[in-house]
Amino acid sequence: MLNIDKVNTVYLACGVTDLRRSIDGLSMVVQTDLKLDPFEKALFVFCNKQMNKLKILHFDNGFWLYYYRLEKSRFKWPMTKAEALKV
Repeated sequence: MLNIDKVNTVYLACGVTDLRRSIDGLSMVVQTDLKLDPFEKALFVFCNKQMNKLKILHFDNGFWLYYYRLEKSRFKWPMTKAEALKV
């Protein structure tokens, strides 16, 4: 179960991610593309091309992989870092 008390940061992977990837593949995305440590006390959030699915990677004495799917709508997902930082 997600223990939000152990989460310091939430990172969004801007753009689209191939959500066929599982824990190992998404951990590699965190390391190579985001240049971050997947063992950090953080949530790493990824979105698919159709913008109707999310996966969240979280480490807490082991990896958790959460999956969320919208049935009829789409997420408003940032494609670039600049879009993500707009207020």
